[in-house]
Amino acid sequence: MKPLPEIRLMPTRPALDARPLEKRVGLIILATDHTSEPDFRRMVASDRIGVYVARIPYANPTTPENLRKMQPELSAGAALILPDEPLDAICYSCTSASVVIGDAEIEAAVQAAKPGIPVVTPPMAGVRGLKALGAKRVSILTPYTIETSRPMATYFAERGFDILSFACLGFEDDREMARIAPAALIELAREATHAEADALFVSCTALRAALAVPGMEQAIGLPVVTSNQASAWNCLRLCGDDKPRPEFGRLMTLPLG
Repeated sequence: MKPLPEIRLMPTRPALDARPLEKRVGLIILATDHTSEPDFRRMVASDRIGVYVARIPYANPTTPENLRKMQPELSAGAALILPDEPLDAICYSCTSASVVIGDAEIEAAVQAAKPGIPVVTPPMAGVRGLKALGAKRVSILTPYTIETSRPMATYFAERGFDILSFACLGFEDDREMARIAPAALIELAREATHAEADALFVSCTALRAALAVPGMEQAIGLPVVTSNQASAWNCLRLCGDDKPRPEFGRLMTLPLG
């Protein structure tokens, strides 16, 4: 072997940018999640906005009891995202758990690790999205069981929406929910939407529903808000990105409000 060259320390160091990317979005997802990360990469990440992900423990089936078990993990998950560095937004990507645990409790748990960072949950973003669209009478579609869907109905009713119809698919495993084809969701949206609704909300971050939004909107002739689409929209707007993205649905053309 030839002798190694002498390692030389450069006499000057390059200047440092304030951040590698201008904006930072934290994303806390379930250990079993197949969908949130690709959706945020598609809808949020850019050469200006970075998406930084932490996974927390979760075990199926998707029941209110199992969903609540994630609450103690939220602070640790948030702390793992760029430790000791600020974020511009942080999203906990589970709709049903956010409803069962509560937005305020999730915000407190996340901000225990990331003080002062705006926290987004999918149902919170869904409410903001429906209001931005001017929707008051809504239909809701979930992949969950009736037991897990019931708190979702209460959540939206308590926030002033008139729920004209609510349909669920009866799945208990979020990994199976992720395997529902986006094309199938278009037909399900048609079947689930009430004739007098102003909009359809499709719940669950496991569903590949964000890919189906344009097709669903065309099929029912109404705005469609989905968990990941609304969360991405909310995070983009918190990062100061107001660029319309009609390819992701009507909501993605609107300001946060």
